[in-house]
Amino acid sequence: MLVREAFPTLSWMRERGMRWVLMYGRQAFAAAGKRRFWGGLVLEAVGGGAGLSDKLFELSAAAGAELRYGSKAVSLVNDRSGRITGLVAKGRDGLSEIRARSVVLACGGFEANAEMRARYLGPNWELAKVRGTRFNTGGGINMALEAGAAAHSHWSGCHAVAWDLNAPAFGNRRIGDLYQKHSYPFGIVVNVNGERFIDEGADFRNYTYARYGREILRQPQRAAFQIFDAKAQPLLRDEYRVPQVTKATAKTVRELAAALGVDEDGLEDTVRSFNSAVQPGAFDPSRLDGKRTLGIVPPKSNWALPLDEPPYTGYAVTCGITFTFGGLHIDEHARVLDTEDRPIPGLFAAGELVGGLFYHNYAGGSGLMAGAVFGRRAGLSAAGA
Repeated sequence: MLVREAFPTLSWMRERGMRWVLMYGRQAFAAAGKRRFWGGLVLEAVGGGAGLSDKLFELSAAAGAELRYGSKAVSLVNDRSGRITGLVAKGRDGLSEIRARSVVLACGGFEANAEMRARYLGPNWELAKVRGTRFNTGGGINMALEAGAAAHSHWSGCHAVAWDLNAPAFGNRRIGDLYQKHSYPFGIVVNVNGERFIDEGADFRNYTYARYGREILRQPQRAAFQIFDAKAQPLLRDEYRVPQVTKATAKTVRELAAALGVDEDGLEDTVRSFNSAVQPGAFDPSRLDGKRTLGIVPPKSNWALPLDEPPYTGYAVTCGITFTFGGLHIDEHARVLDTEDRPIPGLFAAGELVGGLFYHNYAGGSGLMAGAVFGRRAGLSAAGA
């Protein structure tokens, strides 16, 4: 349903004032005289994710929606039949009850709840940095579960990425997503011992970045280092050029290791082995080019270029969690289902607290699209409830 409804939803949003642009900056490379989009991600809202959110709030207010800031929902209200008839909110003046014909839960998962992360994702997840708001603590999910909703999907899975090592514990609205570091396919990634631990070229960034944060969390000190030489620098995304970046540059690999705090012998050995393993072939960042390594573990399956042109630059990263995969069970009308797979009257859901979309991995851009597709469906269903 997400794939089928994506384009109609984009068109519907455009009719209501949302503006879309081609993603030339992040999702296209020059190849054979053309800008070629890759990884299935072509469009974004003007202003990116923040622009999308700002415009939706603007359109909602213009349509007459009442927006309550400094207020959070704490529980659902139901009648004797089990129908949801409103919710209890906590604001600056305490608790208040809001009555409604139907309620749409459209909030985040439990990524900002350290206790729930440790309980469901496993050891050390309470130590991960949170890419977004500190307020996505699973409240929406827990309210629905208390009302009889069914838990659904991959509760031990999440979207987690390479995030600047010295980023704050929670997201910084001024910096936004620029703490992320997603150009690793054009270099190598090592731990503090100087050892590679992932296939940096397994697939397009869109299909690997959301699971590599977990791999970084498993490394010593929960840290990793993305290493590039001079010829890779023009390929790096804008997030590598912000002032708030943890990096070092050196004329030799050994000097770079010392500057980053990486084992010097380990990094030298890794780079030497990697360079020797690179196979001939044409490098093309706009496609899976098959330019790979041979004889080393882990391999690099695409975009393997030797690191042999100084200066060398390394970027220090850790694990940054974006959102969790486990959540509520909904049907095709975005109705929340109970543990017997029956719709809970008056309760609908959309957004990251919906389970059943992602397992183990994630495709770039599909989270915002899912919020739009199922948000629209939930709104239509709730209006007719």
